Amino acid sequence: MSIIFTLIIGLIAGFVARAIKPGDDGMGWIMTGVLGVAGSFVASYGGAALGLYAPGQPAGFIASVIGAIVLLVIYGLVKKK
Repeated sequence: MSIIFTLIIGLIAGFVARAIKPGDDGMGWIMTGVLGVAGSFVASYGGAALGLYAPGQPAGFIASVIGAIVLLVIYGLVKKK
C-alpha cells in the first residue's frame, strides 16, 4: 500500500514542483509525472537512510515536492549539456 501512496503523491508532487521551479523546462506532463514519482521515491528512501522515516514508510508531501524539485534541477542541468 505504501508504494501506491508514493506513486499518487509523486504524481501530484511532480506537477507542484514544476509550478514552483522557475524557468521553462519544455517537457510534457508525462515526464513531469515520472520525475515527480522518482522524486517521491528518492525522498522516501533518502529519508529512511537518514533515519527520518521508518523503512517502508512513504515520504510526506513536502519531502516529495523537494525531491521532485531536486530531480527537475538535475534534469535541467543534464539537458543543457
